[in-house]
Amino acid sequence: MGIAHEKTAQQFSIEAPRLRFVLIAIAACLCAGLFAPIITLEKFYFFENTVSIISGLLELLEEGQFLLFIIISLFSIVLPILKLLVLNKLLSPSLDGEHAFRKYLGWMHHYGKWSMLDVFVVAILIATVKLGAVANVQLHYGLYLFAAAVILTMLVTARVVKLTDKLFEQNN
Repeated sequence: MGIAHEKTAQQFSIEAPRLRFVLIAIAACLCAGLFAPIITLEKFYFFENTVSIISGLLELLEEGQFLLFIIISLFSIVLPILKLLVLNKLLSPSLDGEHAFRKYLGWMHHYGKWSMLDVFVVAILIATVKLGAVANVQLHYGLYLFAAAVILTMLVTARVVKLTDKLFEQNN
């Protein structure tokens, strides 16, 4: 092993705890973003409905919209949590060997393609445009927390991939 490989391995071991701390912040943003209000719809100045992702999912379930409930739950809750767990595993000191890293990176790339942000933002955009003529729409901090979780996850993912690629590129 060369000096460059040792420096990269040392850099990874230094950055991993920092990135794991960022993952904790991301998990907090994600949880808050799921439960905090994301949108308020005001219809005819009399009726007002404030919705969070979780309350919206529960309403879908109550209304019997099972397919939509499953799709939104999968993209907004399950896959983001899976991605955070895989990132945490990649940054774990117990993970050893190129094969293990490549396996988890493969999972992350596979699940990362089904990112939560684009699906969710498009849904909000469609709702806002369609309801703009009928109702007054206000966006709330839950949407921003959720978006922050997504963006930070993307940044941590990019950093982990870069460090891992650099580490194993020098290994070969």
